[in-house]
Amino acid sequence: MKTRTQSTLIGLLAIVLWSAIVGLIRGVAEHFGATGGAALIYTLASILLWLSVGLGNLRTFPRPYLLWGSVLFVCYELCLALSIGWAHSHQQAIEVGMVNYLWPAFTMLCAIVFNGQRANWLIVPGLMVSLTGIGYVLAGDAGLQLAGMVENIADNPYSYGLALLGAVLWAAYCTLTARIAKGSNGITLFFMLSAAVFWLQYFAWGASPLVFDAPALLKLGLAAAAMGLGYAAWNVGILHGNMTILAGASYFTPVLSAALAAWMLHTSLTLTFWQGVAMVSAGSILCWLSMRKS
Repeated sequence: MKTRTQSTLIGLLAIVLWSAIVGLIRGVAEHFGATGGAALIYTLASILLWLSVGLGNLRTFPRPYLLWGSVLFVCYELCLALSIGWAHSHQQAIEVGMVNYLWPAFTMLCAIVFNGQRANWLIVPGLMVSLTGIGYVLAGDAGLQLAGMVENIADNPYSYGLALLGAVLWAAYCTLTARIAKGSNGITLFFMLSAAVFWLQYFAWGASPLVFDAPALLKLGLAAAAMGLGYAAWNVGILHGNMTILAGASYFTPVLSAALAAWMLHTSLTLTFWQGVAMVSAGSILCWLSMRKS
């Protein structure tokens, strides 16, 4: 039986693993393609989750949870992997990864609108700070200028659009499943379904040969571990660890994610970008505080 401190540390490990996902997904996509790489990642992650978490007794799971959880989770993972894989450059991959991190603020908003969660006035500046931060991330060296943002997004509207849609979908997933799951954990099933959909896409869109070499296998293994073991570790943390510490630490994930992605992808990020990332984290924290103080 793990102590509360050990469980909290395991939960913190999950945050570190998830923070590496942007850089790892991009690295795998460059070897195997966006769809082929995602199919491989989610297949291996499914195996890791089966071995560590298990599948669970699906017959006992609420049917609405199985249906909506599956749809929202798979759609989110499609948006996440393809938005990063289809990015035109390393810089753009990191940017779309940061757009995805609007989900904490969106989750708070969904909890208020759909779950009747009470919040105070801090929710408004929290959302505004997060959105302004994304503006800084997308604007480049010119600062917060609409023309620069539009030009940047127009270069690859598919990746940016998928990243934003993914943030909305994950917020919906977190909000809805919290209400209908009734203690069930279908994460292994959801990963398996995601892997199946990616394989279908891979073959339907004209499969290019998957070439395996040592660097590709290393990145693939790390990405699958970050995905699969990250969820397994988080499950231990939230069940047996200190949720106050874990929740607070999770809001710094965009900063850590950007730092790890920049290191793994050998990309230099501007001061304006870092200001935007810090604002995304700060906005999420304000949204969180709006509910704790209400």
